[in-house]
Amino acid sequence: MKNFLLGTVALVALGATVPALAADLAARPYTKAPAYVAAPIYNWTGFYIGGHIGGAFSGNNGFSGVASNNNDGQFLGGVQGGYDYQFAPNWVFGVEANYSWTGNNNNTVVFPAPGAGYTFGSNVKGLGSVTGRVGYTWGPALLYVKGGYAYADLNRNLAFNGVNVAGINGNKDGYTVGGGLEYLFTQNWSGKVEYQYYDFGKTSFAIPALAGFGSTRNDEHTVKAGLNYRFNWGGPVVAKY
Repeated sequence: MKNFLLGTVALVALGATVPALAADLAARPYTKAPAYVAAPIYNWTGFYIGGHIGGAFSGNNGFSGVASNNNDGQFLGGVQGGYDYQFAPNWVFGVEANYSWTGNNNNTVVFPAPGAGYTFGSNVKGLGSVTGRVGYTWGPALLYVKGGYAYADLNRNLAFNGVNVAGINGNKDGYTVGGGLEYLFTQNWSGKVEYQYYDFGKTSFAIPALAGFGSTRNDEHTVKAGLNYRFNWGGPVVAKY
């Protein structure tokens, strides 16, 4: 009986002690779930400058019945700059000016009779353009088309028995169209590959002895790879949820 009473007293004492011990334990700390960070949406809006290298390939058809020593391939390198505006929200509209220096092609034509003694030379030293462009962007990529005004730094001369004469009709102004793919490596740097076609009309002669040879078209096909630095003061746009 004595042992039973002692055991009962011990159980009662243990029951009174457990709540006190539990009260002395620290409460479980609350950990806030990490904030969800939205992926940035690349922003194309802003000014940019850059440079490019590539090749130019003459597309003229030559004069009727005359052999030409035209070199179709020319190295080119140049600079570009412009402004883009992103809207709606995956479309980009922009304007761009660029100039490419080209290697000498020194195209020379020697005319047979009735134009015997006449030689015509042309050399494209540079190509420039001011264009608008519109493109569709998904993430860091932009697929675009462009078109506008073009200018050729073009030297032409007509000679008779080695002496320069007048009588060339043609112009150095024309149009250009093209397209390409540009990719944002960071918000400030992008690279691009681009095709551009230039058309400067036709060259003909006001000299009766050369009238029968018709005219030749002055056009160029170019392929470029370029790098742009973008002054993106606004930074990336962040999606809101």
